[in-house]
Amino acid sequence: MYLNCKTYFSYRYGTFSTEDLVAAAAELGATTLALTNINTTADAWDFYDFCQQRRIRPILGAEVRNGDAFCYILLARNLSGFAGINRFLSMYLQAGAPFPERPQAEDKAVLTENVWIVYALGKQAPDTLDDRELIGVRPSEVNLLYGKNVERHPDKYVVRHPVTFQAPNDQGKNGQQLNESYRLHRLLRAVDKNTLLSKQQPDDLAAPDEYFQSFTRLMTVFEAYPTLPARTLQVADGCRVEMDLARDKSKKCFTTSPADDRGLLEKLALDGFQYRYGNRQDALTRLRKELGIIDQMGFNAYFLITWDIIRYAQSRGFFYVGRGSGANSIVAYCLKITDVDPIELDLYFERFLNPHRSSPPDFDIDFSWKDRDEVIDYVFRRYGRDHVALLGMFSTFQRSASIRELGKVCGLPKAEIDALVDNPNAPLSDDRYQRGIQRYSERMVNIPNHLSIHPGGLLISEEPIYTYTAVELPPKGFSTSQIDMFLAEKINLFKLDLLSQRGLGHIKDCMALVRENKGISIDIHDVEAFKKDPLVASRIRQADSVGCFYIESPGMRQLLQKLRCSDYLTLVAASSIIRPGVAQSGMMRQYIHRYHHPDDFEYLHPKMEELLRETFGVMVYQEDVIKVAHYFAGLDLGEADVLRRAMSGKYRGNNRFRLIREQFFFNCRNLGYTEELTAEVWRQIESFGGYSFSKAHSASFAVESYQSLFLKTYYPMEFMVAVINNFGGFYRTEVYFHELKRTGARVLPPCLNEGSYYTAIKGDRVFTGLIHVQGLEEALVRQILEERDRQGSYRHLGDLIDRVAITPEQLNLLVRVGALQFTGKKKKELLWEATFLYKRKQRQPVGGAALFREPPVRWQLPDLAEHPLDNAYDELELLGFPLSDVWQMVDAPLGDFLGARNLPDHPNSTVTLIGYLVTTKQARTLKGAPMQFGTFLDKDGDWLDTVHFPASADRFPFQGKGFYVLTGRVTEEFGVYSLDVNYMKKQGLRPRGG
Repeated sequence: MYLNCKTYFSYRYGTFSTEDLVAAAAELGATTLALTNINTTADAWDFYDFCQQRRIRPILGAEVRNGDAFCYILLARNLSGFAGINRFLSMYLQAGAPFPERPQAEDKAVLTENVWIVYALGKQAPDTLDDRELIGVRPSEVNLLYGKNVERHPDKYVVRHPVTFQAPNDQGKNGQQLNESYRLHRLLRAVDKNTLLSKQQPDDLAAPDEYFQSFTRLMTVFEAYPTLPARTLQVADGCRVEMDLARDKSKKCFTTSPADDRGLLEKLALDGFQYRYGNRQDALTRLRKELGIIDQMGFNAYFLITWDIIRYAQSRGFFYVGRGSGANSIVAYCLKITDVDPIELDLYFERFLNPHRSSPPDFDIDFSWKDRDEVIDYVFRRYGRDHVALLGMFSTFQRSASIRELGKVCGLPKAEIDALVDNPNAPLSDDRYQRGIQRYSERMVNIPNHLSIHPGGLLISEEPIYTYTAVELPPKGFSTSQIDMFLAEKINLFKLDLLSQRGLGHIKDCMALVRENKGISIDIHDVEAFKKDPLVASRIRQADSVGCFYIESPGMRQLLQKLRCSDYLTLVAASSIIRPGVAQSGMMRQYIHRYHHPDDFEYLHPKMEELLRETFGVMVYQEDVIKVAHYFAGLDLGEADVLRRAMSGKYRGNNRFRLIREQFFFNCRNLGYTEELTAEVWRQIESFGGYSFSKAHSASFAVESYQSLFLKTYYPMEFMVAVINNFGGFYRTEVYFHELKRTGARVLPPCLNEGSYYTAIKGDRVFTGLIHVQGLEEALVRQILEERDRQGSYRHLGDLIDRVAITPEQLNLLVRVGALQFTGKKKKELLWEATFLYKRKQRQPVGGAALFREPPVRWQLPDLAEHPLDNAYDELELLGFPLSDVWQMVDAPLGDFLGARNLPDHPNSTVTLIGYLVTTKQARTLKGAPMQFGTFLDKDGDWLDTVHFPASADRFPFQGKGFYVLTGRVTEEFGVYSLDVNYMKKQGLRPRGG
């Protein structure tokens, strides 16, 4: 009877979670249930799994709509039919075309004969339908059957009772049933339509009776037409989708057979082994052991596909980094998928792949943001568009956004909405709208809002991808699955992560600039030499790492200084210690103390000393959690892996985490540990939640950091230009220009003759890229540069105006930013000249282009005075920052202030400094009070770090970018100095002409 049920994956429409829908049906005694979400099959396999657990036979399908207009429901008779539904949905969703009101012959060929098509009553005549088409009758439509001669077409009519929200759950003041879920549905529909609740139309909403009604009740409604329930049961009984969720669905073979895959992987691994290890026997033993496990678990093709993608990237000259738990594999190292030696770091392969592991492994491969799309396109072409999809994910409603959305549809003023967002638990006046918004915003939390794209997941399936999911075509341009990583994992369809990061763009572009500017080619993979380089080690120790991926943030720079880090292994540890899980648990500070005083602490337990000696008793990596769970608490490796994934946020819900916790404490009691010891070990484990790294992951980041550090050490100008041109990093662009000037580069304004769209370097001269000029049109810049490259440099202003169609407004921007300095004229003179030239051009006949290039205009102008700050203010307005010394703009006597380098001379003293704000970080004290951290550049260009505790943060808040006078106490921790601010005032700028 329940052939038309929805969950909240009918976005901004349904209110049931998938599990709750199945549970509600089970309570009614349903034995068969259909899932038909609107234009999606996103949660079909969760539904399938929950139904099997409840001994309900699942029917998979979809409800097809164009906007609010119902077209029909599609029900799969079997797995082939489900694939047809997915292919049909994908065809129209990807084309952005409306669904046909009735599938035509070509549509039915896609749907196949294994799909029922159920129309609404009155939309199609029964005598025009083919064998797979039906008419669905809702309980409220029974009276419309009168006179339709249902008896003549008994096989064409079925019961279609839509289920959209939960049944009524409370009594109103007058005894009438109220339905909280229907109210939630109304709110979701208003949010979807971006309309006020008071302006909702009936067609915007589901009918109020779209909730589960008992089988007996439905039979009673249709007792005058007994053939309808009978035919409905017959149709439902014929729908039997069957799939083994545990069977591997990924592409099975890279070559033509598993045996050939095994042979090819062994050959490639042994070839790479010679490059990585020579004849080292302990490494060879491990290699052969790994190859055996990979083959045993059926992952030969997975490794070979990853190797194939890397091979393509190498052939195109793309830089990449293989990271994640895949770096635990010596096979991956030999295939050059990763550059991390697992033997050097004592990384055990079982963290990546082992028979006890409860989840599939995956490789994370980072590419430059400029190259990744081409690599993804290669995968689609190489393995077939019917077998490849980007992995989807679901954007969900969260509390603040829900309050804002509900406030809008209820018509609340923005000020009231802001007040609710800022303090959602504040006591309210007797305002039913505000109370309702508070209540329903809580119910909306984690309800899916729309389909999104996973940051890098890619699926490659053996059967066509439509067997498992429909696909859509977001703006990215690649087919994207309607299932997320959890559903993919549930059905054993393994993902491969092809990610992008701008740090790799820095490295690739720097190497190209060094080749062009200095004629030097760099072997960026010679990481072993970088690790031993004393200049690179010194740069790490000084935390001179701005621009270097993952080690440039204020927190990371402070950590490197506190550790006095100068070697690879310490950098690996630092890459994980900085993560919030370790830092917030207090264990980061413990690690630093123990690092400097290895004899000044006691391990929690001898077993912990045995397991965590390398990290001084501190759990730093995910592997540490697995070791503690297995060897300390007696969990088996499978349970330990469940714990590792649960605490990393890779399971939905907390139930598995709770069960493992109970097992952990039970085992520890049986092993004789005290409750206090067990609780402390568990506290340290739990603090990792969602924030821990695998050791291999940290090692991969450390390798990339070394590559960046090497380039910054030996080619600092080219490196900083590459950072600027990739628009990536922790800081805003201005900071990287500051670092560029510190290298000794002569940083010049954009130049139409010597510059480019991006920032260009010639020797030690750097021309700021035209891309940074706010308001300048890209198409015009491209035209100017193409004309220059084709016909030669511009000789003067008139030559530019004659050769390029440029408006006075755009020319004004170029003059003010200094892009015409090659003319040798002042800006004001150029602006006067431009006015004359435009007037002269207006007097020329239409189409009357000059036969010859005219000489520059020459006249005698009065002295047009320019103030020294004019250029700085023009640059500040057009670039967002001055290219000249920013400190010339501050309206304060700089000699009155200390510099950051003087702080060690004033320990625990109150001092006053002046700083140029770089960035801030919000934080909270242990009691939950808001506080902040600040990062500044001082008058000497040195870094200054500040702490703003709640009292200071409240009285002296940050007021945006600019200069600040700072008074506070000098504090020191592990040799790193900062300022505990107790007074702060924003300092003004000198006037343009002052």
